[in-house]
Amino acid sequence: MHFLLILLPVFGIFVTGFIAQKTLKFDIAGLSKMSLYILSPFLAFKTFYNHPLTSAYVYYAFYVLALCVGLIVLVYLWSAFCHYKNQDNCALILASCFMNNGNYGTPVILVFFGSAGFDIAVILMVLQQFIMSTIGTYYAAKGSSDVDGISQNTVLKKVLRMPIIYGALFGLIFQLVHIPLSKEIMLAVGMIGDSSIPVIMLILGMQLATLHIRQIETAKISFALVIRLLISPLWAMLLVYFMPIDLMAKKVLIVLAAMPTAANTTLLAVQFNTRPQLVSTATFISTVLSLITLPVVLMLVQPPVMHL
Repeated sequence: MHFLLILLPVFGIFVTGFIAQKTLKFDIAGLSKMSLYILSPFLAFKTFYNHPLTSAYVYYAFYVLALCVGLIVLVYLWSAFCHYKNQDNCALILASCFMNNGNYGTPVILVFFGSAGFDIAVILMVLQQFIMSTIGTYYAAKGSSDVDGISQNTVLKKVLRMPIIYGALFGLIFQLVHIPLSKEIMLAVGMIGDSSIPVIMLILGMQLATLHIRQIETAKISFALVIRLLISPLWAMLLVYFMPIDLMAKKVLIVLAAMPTAANTTLLAVQFNTRPQLVSTATFISTVLSLITLPVVLMLVQPPVMHL
């Protein structure tokens, strides 16, 4: 019951966005652009500025990258087997290879693993933010219906124009060279950045309001859900087995890998028009199904069921 109460605000925001879109008909693309180009860079700056780099980042960075790349390879293999188009392949990558370890994952970890586990979750959130800002943006741009057939250089230019990357880099630089920022400045940065989280979730609810049952592509959605909720934690289990980190950290990494699809992927899919219906549907359904799958994963990582 406690687990469900933690997630109630998440679904409440989804429902609010859904109702708002049904009644007021917002410009989803415009809101998505505002969040992606204005709000999210401030969140990235704040995240990278406030969380000091430690040696643990090396292991966790390897884990996040290996987890993401391994899942992307699986999507490529399946897409080739099914003869999917480039846009479908990129949409499936967005829908299945990036987990919601921020507004969803961190409170879950805090409840089940305490403050020590929460600190690890925050580091993973920072690294995941960077992966999504680079690799996620790349595949969103590559799969855009507006750039189909255009060269890799054009896609890379679109990625490099995304301000969220520079927000993260400036935050890291300001931290490493010890550039102090006043409380007033950080308050303004925090207010803008923190607002991006509920706005992204509202946009997901709005995007779902435009979805019609007949548009749901069952085979593709099912594949994305299997990757996100089943294969991802299994792949994570294999990765952490060989990592020289403590047992609790291994458990936290496995649980985070079982999180549903990141809501930010809907933002990228809407902005670049990379099958936003497919991505948003996978995001929502994976979030609903995680109410069943995540408690199972949490039980399995507790000893003596699992030994790492």
